[in-house]
Parts: sequence; structure tokens; C-alpha cells
Amino acid sequence: MQLIQQDPDLSAYVAADEVIDHHHPVVRETAARLAHEAADSYAYARAAYLHVRDTVPHSADSGDPRVTWRASDVLEQRTGICHAKAHALAALLRAEDIPTALCYQRLAHDTGAGHCLHGLVAVRFRGAWHRQDCRGNKPGVDARFSLEGERLAWAPDAGAGEADLPGLYAAPDPGIVEVMRNAPDRSRLWEDLPDTLRAAR
Repeated sequence: MQLIQQDPDLSAYVAADEVIDHHHPVVRETAARLAHEAADSYAYARAAYLHVRDTVPHSADSGDPRVTWRASDVLEQRTGICHAKAHALAALLRAEDIPTALCYQRLAHDTGAGHCLHGLVAVRFRGAWHRQDCRGNKPGVDARFSLEGERLAWAPDAGAGEADLPGLYAAPDPGIVEVMRNAPDRSRLWEDLPDTLRAAR
């Protein structure tokens, strides 16, 4: 699949905003600790990925009812769905000036009804974008950090209406963020997750 960079200005993919708040002390402190232990930017990116994948449980897997959406809250509270974890990883990578995009898949909803958007990131190394999925592994899911072929959690089934969406966005989709901000708990969030992107930018 050909990934499509939505903003031609690469600096947009290292910017901070309300969601990817890499200026926040929690994000900066986490980034500084991981960077101190990393030999180069690749090692740092992999360490940041592993940190989010393995130390922040996916709230659907753990049964945690809390809803996080801002990167600093995800890292501080150690919980979040795929989108929240993608925001946290994007913040850690951007904190070290590694261009990082938000990207999405449309997958069958695990409730058995309809579809929903799944969130992941893409990092820019060696002049190209590489998608990474930090949602967290479990039986049947073995996602890994890789620049040599994708190792994502899910492979969409086109026959079931699933799809990889090619857009690489500098900011999270506003429709997804709105649902996350307004959800009283994860169960309600699970019901309200959209299956289409609101805006392409």
C-alpha cells in the first residue's frame, strides 16, 4: 500500500498539540530516560515503541474502564485504547524530533457488529514512512517495531469490509478525539468509536 503524507511540510509531524502534548513534563521525562539509554535515534524509536506497547496495557485487554486520550495522561495513568497509545508513542517520538504520523485501519468491531477505526503510527526513517502498531500484544497478536516489512497487530480482510487507510496525518482525527474526550468510560467509548475518518489533513 502506498502511504500518503497529508501535509507536505514535514515539520508538522514533529509538532505538539493538545493531544500529542510532547511539551508536557511526563512526556519529556519519559523521553529523556529512554533517550539516555539509546545509542541512536533508531534505538530510541524502538525503545519508545516497546515502552508504550509493553508498559501501557490496552484497556480492553486489561478491563480498565478509564478513558485516556492525551499522550501525557496515557503515559501517567498507564492505560488506553489503541488510539490513546498511538498518541503517546507519537508524543515520545516527536519529543526527540522523529517525524511521526497518525494513521488508521478500518477493522471489524470486536463486538461482532459493524466496523471501527484502529489507530497506529508511522515513523519516518531512511527517507520513507514505516507503520508501527503499539496496541499491545496478546494471544494471536504479535506486533513488533520494524523498518524491514510491517509487523502490525492486524491484517485487514477486504472481504469483510476491512481496509488499510493510506493517509498519514499530522494530527489525530478530530472525530476520534471527540468521542474519546466525551466517553464516560471505556465500555461507552467502545460503542461509539467511528468507522470513518471525519477530516483529512
